[in-house]
Amino acid sequence: MKSIMLRNGFGVENLTLAEMPKPEPEAGQILVKLKAASLNYVDLLLVKGQLDPNLRLPFIPVSDGSGIVEAIGAGVTGFAPGDRVATTYIPQWVDGRCTRENSRFETRPGSGTTPGQLLEYKVMQPNELIKIPAALRYAEAATLPIAGVTAWNALAYGKIKAGDTVLLHGTGGVSIFALQFAKAAGARVIITSGDDQKLAQAQELGADHLINSKQHPDWASAVVDITHGEGADIVVETIGGSNLAKSIHALRLGGHIAVVGFLGGVESTINLIAFNLKHANIYGFSVGNTRDFADMLRAVEANAIPPIIARSFPLEQTAAAFSYLESGRHFGKVVIEW
Repeated sequence: MKSIMLRNGFGVENLTLAEMPKPEPEAGQILVKLKAASLNYVDLLLVKGQLDPNLRLPFIPVSDGSGIVEAIGAGVTGFAPGDRVATTYIPQWVDGRCTRENSRFETRPGSGTTPGQLLEYKVMQPNELIKIPAALRYAEAATLPIAGVTAWNALAYGKIKAGDTVLLHGTGGVSIFALQFAKAAGARVIITSGDDQKLAQAQELGADHLINSKQHPDWASAVVDITHGEGADIVVETIGGSNLAKSIHALRLGGHIAVVGFLGGVESTINLIAFNLKHANIYGFSVGNTRDFADMLRAVEANAIPPIIARSFPLEQTAAAFSYLESGRHFGKVVIEW
């Protein structure tokens, strides 16, 4: 069977096509014929050696995938051959609160210890999989484990309700999912981007107010003006760095900021007086659990929400897919199909 391996060093140029023997499921295991994968920023960090510079190579990257159950081992319940499935990103965290035991980084596929999803067949445990709605294509389902669940929880933790104002930054996978989920909840969406074409695409998906952050660097004041001095109820902070301080300025009193990304930097300096006066709730989290995933899937199905795919690449062009992700030209998700 075919797979993609990172070998001979870090860097997109070291992603190579390889042949491996097809595995067979043992007792308690499930053999999945994978069909698609989607790329996240964490995958790019791993490939570039910035997530774990001591990663042992060769390594099969990419955390999110989808496919069809081909066979099950003795004792497996809840799944059967022919089931359409997506992978879970934090497989030990099935429900309840996040703990050190159920969220260990080494259990996350494609993140440094457990192999990822860029291969044709993979043996998995039942908790590594979730069934997907019939209406979703494999490529669409593959976009959900990290970006979809993250966007879902960013809004859920903020207790979104109809009439709320949600502020989003950029047009990557998390922001676009958050746009779709917010509109399904009856919220008003303000979105920032430095690209007018992407802003126009966001408007087509229902964004109510568009702010070009390059043309209007004081976009936080623009958000306050749009909301008649109130500010946004929920901010999905996908950029991090110095952007967080501006998001606090754009927030209403007692509002919620979900810090889910760090494209603009992993360290932030904020004015604690402004933070306190805003009664701001700032929380960070890593994706979510399997119950969150199931809740999100029901919402996707009930509202007929189509995951937005910017571009699809064949397995043999995995390096090109990573380069496209790194370029920032995408609107929505970048996927690989085979």
